[in-house]
Amino acid sequence: MAGVPGAKATTAADTERITVALVPKAAADLQYLLDSTALSKTDLVNRALSLYRFFQESTAAGREVIVRDKESGQDRVVMFF
Repeated sequence: MAGVPGAKATTAADTERITVALVPKAAADLQYLLDSTALSKTDLVNRALSLYRFFQESTAAGREVIVRDKESGQDRVVMFF
């Protein structure tokens, strides 16, 4: 990755292809994200997997994931199953 010290560039040999059957809600969520970002399906899935791992590792370590509303300052604990 450019600009990240010690990171190596991803090559075709480093990738894994998968086929996924999406339920209607997930397909609609994917389409919404495609329409509202400049990201590709591949980018969105890669980010989703990284985020899922972050949630899983955080909760497995006994941590809470919290979202704070900037305007009200109100916190919400994110439950991720």
